[in-house]
Amino acid sequence: MKTYKPTTPARRGMTGIDFSQLTKKSPEKSLLKYVKRDVGRGSSGRITVRHKGGGVKKLYRIIEFSQTKMNSPAKVTALEYDPNRTGFIALIEYSDKTKQYIIAPQGLEVGQEIIFSEVAPLTVGNRMKLKNIPVGTAVYNVELEPGKGGLIVRSAGSSAQILAFDEGYINLKMPSTEVRKFSGECFASIGMVSNPENRFYRVGKAGKNRHKGIRPTVRGSAMNPVDHPHGGGEGRQPIGLKHPKTPWGKPALGVKTRNKKKWSSKLIIQRRKK
Repeated sequence: MKTYKPTTPARRGMTGIDFSQLTKKSPEKSLLKYVKRDVGRGSSGRITVRHKGGGVKKLYRIIEFSQTKMNSPAKVTALEYDPNRTGFIALIEYSDKTKQYIIAPQGLEVGQEIIFSEVAPLTVGNRMKLKNIPVGTAVYNVELEPGKGGLIVRSAGSSAQILAFDEGYINLKMPSTEVRKFSGECFASIGMVSNPENRFYRVGKAGKNRHKGIRPTVRGSAMNPVDHPHGGGEGRQPIGLKHPKTPWGKPALGVKTRNKKKWSSKLIIQRRKK
């Protein structure tokens, strides 16, 4: 983590990510893509998601979340920053000169060899089926369905822990503390996502959030009654409701939003702790 001298009020509480461990190089051109930004607008051009807009230009890095090249060792050639995610990414190169970006785990080093296989050595960065990974191992970039590619446990410093094997299913403890069943045929990568210090990152000033494309958030109680259920009144007033509401009048804070009829509910063994 990088700290700054308090030369200005903004710098006093600001912290930054330490990029000294990354490789000093430009991103791989063949793995870059321009993605048109919708800045919170829907198909009609109206704001459908609040507090989005502006932000610096950035290109999308094409990440290999799945395992397209099996049983073929690849060498880590660079560790890089990705503006689209909190964790770092690694550039890997196969013997046939094919290059791919993957989510970099903590402890991965340039020059290290990794492999995607059904059964692989238990080293950081390798990717294999959950049924072949021992109990207690930390994993990331986990598939929800076999062959669909990693969809969960991909943010900085996150990992899931294998708890038990249960008739073709694997019990995983998620970063949220929820315990859930996964098919043993699903693939997962060994280790923990890089940049675990990201949770201590402090923006410091409003301008930095604008660079990220995050616009200001206004309290409902500061609005007029026509704009928000919490609005109205002279001076500072309580919201005047038993429970807080969203701008659209629905209950907010502490209300369960999960669909009770969702098919995957049968796979959840234990809900997350509050």
